[in-house]
Amino acid sequence: MDFKRYSRQIFMEEVSIEGQRKINTAKVLIIGAGGLGSPVIQYLAAAGVGKLGVVDFDDLEIHNLNRQVIHQEKFIGQPKVESARNFIDEFNSSIEFIPIHEKLVATNIQDLFEGYDLIVDCSDNFDTRYLINDFCVKLKIPLVYGSIFSFEGQVAIFNYKGSKSLRDLFPEAPKDEDIQNCDQFGVLGALPGIVGSMMAMLALKVIIELPVQSNLLTIIDCYEWKFTQIKF
Repeated sequence: MDFKRYSRQIFMEEVSIEGQRKINTAKVLIIGAGGLGSPVIQYLAAAGVGKLGVVDFDDLEIHNLNRQVIHQEKFIGQPKVESARNFIDEFNSSIEFIPIHEKLVATNIQDLFEGYDLIVDCSDNFDTRYLINDFCVKLKIPLVYGSIFSFEGQVAIFNYKGSKSLRDLFPEAPKDEDIQNCDQFGVLGALPGIVGSMMAMLALKVIIELPVQSNLLTIIDCYEWKFTQIKF
């Protein structure tokens, strides 16, 4: 353990040496290295999470750079997971980083999830979100969930110590014609930074075993600057 590097969180009574050891031995799988995945990767790496796996099949495009802040222009056209690997290598080389340049589907999800303590869903479509949720329930793995659209974000934790899952909140995905996404309507780049940071904080609280509110959806409205919490 690099005490000097992590001293400012070790000094916290709620974290301490014991909590830092938990962080250093944690194994976290992040789905998506885009807008939400970028701050999650940043802050989990900064905290010293020992093993970070990242699943993403996309290549970096220039329009990603307004919000996907771990990536650089020189990696345009290359897989996002390789760009993320470069970020980790330069930022915190002590971390075991596993880049997985694959699309997450029903045939590979169980193999990819095995060996991880926590899943962080930074995906951008409902099919993937429900697939992730259902396998976290099946494999009894806690899930940190987030989503963004325009000025609004959502954050929750599912399947943690007997808590409810995504299907308890939203039993079925919306119809295709009702889905709005960032490709159509855009997103202001700081929003995924806010939501992704909140997801990283939830992930760290789970890892350290600090109190986490279950069965709670937090809605972040950055246009009205309003935060709403819904129990489910």
